[in-house]
Amino acid sequence: MTRLGVNIDHAATVREARKTNEPDPVQAAFHADLGGADGIVCHLREDRRHIQDRDLDILRETVTSHLNLEMAAVDAMVEVALRVKPDMVTLVPEKREEVTTEGGLDVRSSVGRITTVVSTLKGAGIIVSLFIDPDMTQIKEAARTGADYVELHTGCYAEAKHGVDEAIELEKLERGAQAAAKMGLGVSAGHGLTYHNVQAVASIPEVEELNIGHTIVSRAIMVGMEQAVKEMIGLIRSAE
Repeated sequence: MTRLGVNIDHAATVREARKTNEPDPVQAAFHADLGGADGIVCHLREDRRHIQDRDLDILRETVTSHLNLEMAAVDAMVEVALRVKPDMVTLVPEKREEVTTEGGLDVRSSVGRITTVVSTLKGAGIIVSLFIDPDMTQIKEAARTGADYVELHTGCYAEAKHGVDEAIELEKLERGAQAAAKMGLGVSAGHGLTYHNVQAVASIPEVEELNIGHTIVSRAIMVGMEQAVKEMIGLIRSAE
């Protein structure tokens, strides 16, 4: 059964637009859990553009499912992870000027550094995932680092404008998931998935978890977080 991790970053994005105290991403996580989410995902960026350290601390104390911290593979973030002890850390690329994460982590070019970070986090009992493109070279390098999981970047699939292009990108995800699983890696997927395109990815047998944020937060503005999560879970379950 494919799990759903709900990314609550964009609840914090709305809050930070006014630099006030609402909406509270911790409350968003609570209602996502009530809706049946299997986990909560948040990205503590170096510039703290949405999720703040206080949010993360409270999430660690209150999330009853599974807390997945997305972060850059830099010393300052490693220190935060070692202090907070999330259930999982997903290492992601990060650029200050980007609106959202653009593409997967280039494991090949920094395999030594990433291996060190993976080892440090796993030594503290934290499960480690690497957010990568469904590229065979990157998958092989990810396996070399000792990571537990890879999260396959679904952005190219989600952004495909035509059916043929979408099918090509979906096939890349299917091959990538198969290869990662054969190398002993757990497989999750995410980025840009919506209520309209999620089912094809949810039907890939090797994908254990989908991490989805923006579309759920957007839907939650209209119907509430609990209902938005239930609707997404319904789509995922019907695709399995």
